[in-house]
Amino acid sequence: MKQILIILLILSSWNCQGPTPTISKKNPMLKPPRARKIPRDVTVHDDPRTDNYFWLRDRNNPEVVDYLNRENEYTSAVMKSTEELRNTLFNEMKSRIKETDLSVPVKIDEYYYYHRTEAGKQYPIYCRKLKSLEASEEIILDQNQLAEGKDFLSIGALKVSPNHQLLAYSVDESGNENFTIFIKDLRTGDLLSDQITGSYYSLEWANDNQTLFYNTLDAAHRPYKVFRHLLGSDQTSDLLVYEESDEKYFLDVSKSKSQAYLFLKSESEITTEIRKIDADLPGEAPSVILPRKEGVEYSVAHRGSEFFILTNEDAINFKLVKTPVTRPERENWVTVVPHDPNILLEFTEEFADYLTVFIRDRGTEKILVLPFTGTPEYSITFDEPVYSLGGQPNPEFSATSLRFSFSSLKTPRKIMAVDLNSGEQTLLKQDEVPGGYNPDHYTTRRVWAPARDGARIPLSILYRKDLEITSRTPLYLYGYGSYGSTIDPYFSSNRFSLVDRGFIYVIAHIRGGGFLGRSWYENGKWLHKKNTFTDFIDAAEYVIDQNMTDPDHLVIAGGSAGGLLMGAVTNMRPDLFQVVVASVPFVDVINTMLDESIPLTVIEFDEWGNPKDKTYYNYMISYSPYDNIKAQDYPDMLITAGLNDPRVGYWEPAKFTAKLREMKTDQNILLLKTNMGAGHMGASGRYDYLKEVAFRYTFILDRLDIHE
Repeated sequence: MKQILIILLILSSWNCQGPTPTISKKNPMLKPPRARKIPRDVTVHDDPRTDNYFWLRDRNNPEVVDYLNRENEYTSAVMKSTEELRNTLFNEMKSRIKETDLSVPVKIDEYYYYHRTEAGKQYPIYCRKLKSLEASEEIILDQNQLAEGKDFLSIGALKVSPNHQLLAYSVDESGNENFTIFIKDLRTGDLLSDQITGSYYSLEWANDNQTLFYNTLDAAHRPYKVFRHLLGSDQTSDLLVYEESDEKYFLDVSKSKSQAYLFLKSESEITTEIRKIDADLPGEAPSVILPRKEGVEYSVAHRGSEFFILTNEDAINFKLVKTPVTRPERENWVTVVPHDPNILLEFTEEFADYLTVFIRDRGTEKILVLPFTGTPEYSITFDEPVYSLGGQPNPEFSATSLRFSFSSLKTPRKIMAVDLNSGEQTLLKQDEVPGGYNPDHYTTRRVWAPARDGARIPLSILYRKDLEITSRTPLYLYGYGSYGSTIDPYFSSNRFSLVDRGFIYVIAHIRGGGFLGRSWYENGKWLHKKNTFTDFIDAAEYVIDQNMTDPDHLVIAGGSAGGLLMGAVTNMRPDLFQVVVASVPFVDVINTMLDESIPLTVIEFDEWGNPKDKTYYNYMISYSPYDNIKAQDYPDMLITAGLNDPRVGYWEPAKFTAKLREMKTDQNILLLKTNMGAGHMGASGRYDYLKEVAFRYTFILDRLDIHE
């Protein structure tokens, strides 16, 4: 399901009827668990179906938990002989991170905020210094202390009050993304009596340092209400500011960088409506900036007497306009950056004297700088052919420099600052990769694979320069392709545990993603969704045709909606892949999209379609992975789940696994690994996360008979 990228503004920095499988040469023969078949007949649009594994949805049924535990025990037994390799991989990956490290401090008023890590500790420590980086350190929150004795702990929001005296933060201890807000007095170190339960990721201070705005969840895990909380009061007395009654919309709250306005954003997959509140007058009623209009999305930045609005109205790739704060209606818009069918405007970063726009020009990222000082606009470009840009905290409205990150498949992340007046760039920090890593030992490039309908699919590629590429080279092909999200070619040191073992690493920027703009996205959604799957298959056939690998050495991977991709292409072309890794996969499309009580279902109609409409039902059931499992040979497969996952219910991968065991005709390995104490994002601790990656990579290497 839809992935939400949380950037902290101040402190920001993943029944078996078939034959018994043949296990690795080092493993004994093991019998996989069987999920009991309990037929449940379903008829939709006169289409009768039987779902034998619907019962796995009931997590309160002891038999369900028993089945998941038996699958985990089977997975552990199958993988027992690989423990040495798994430990080797974990230690490799750990050796490539600087365990004791420090983020680049961010200045806000008189304070410098940063976070740091210490060797052996799972979580960051959030700190600040007053007036000078040479001043003594003040620890404002140590996540390691919060996590003591807990298997999981995630911070949802972390907000310091405008006067820097109070810290509001939210905590999730299960992975279900349901947070509790606490408030800490930074002068004394004590927690206030205030405690707010049932919140989501949004949390903002009004300018009075006494009022908090936060959003809460409904029974379907949809953020739908924003409340106002006055310090010292009980949550039961918090006042409702706005309720979003349309089930297709999420509601969140944010604050303009100018600190002048609080924004309440109602957002579906295709439509936006934003309300504003004067941050100096937290008790005022919110007023609409632009009323919602089906299919029109927009975001708002504030400067002085004007709003700058990024919108796709009559502009599929978005345009930037400005309008008076007091008269934001469309008839008052003045175009600042016009629409260009080849250039996607992604987001803005505003300052008192400058406005910057992050853009994607035919897949290549750039930064457009628009000065308010009278000097000409200009673009910031980069030399590497395959790279990724990212936002960084830029909280000070008066700043004259922009911070951003740069990395590539071979270049570790750099935190850069650009002087917005001169365009001069300064390196603030580059992530260190211990152990003698040398980017010059690797090659990255962009190639274009032909799609069956004439489209060209961009592929980003990484491999060692000294690799002798043959048709038997192991190749790892990753894909996502949904929601317009782009999987950019960013740096991850973990990948080199495969690349240094002779793998080619490839990202397929398939339709349904946003790599080539919004039309690329829209040609991979709704009744065009199958383009996502055929693009991935065509990319796989391309790397095989180019003698970069063969089906016996091709590994594919994807998670969430990318797990849907894995399930769909494996049903369609199981002969094309040797190993499939599907992480928290959205594979039970029809059953999930017909059940509006499941978290996120209704909002997803604008991505997949509503199966209550027969046209969409017929199309969706033709590719839904769970509904298209058939009696055929399947590759070696590792499927993962999270018991507390609110985005993709654990039962989807569990049902998918159970039906595969029933139907598949091969003797290849099929494993289901459920994290019984986490959710969609997996483990919360950094070392625990590396263990999960090491497990996935171990499965891949073992199935390809690579044991060193």
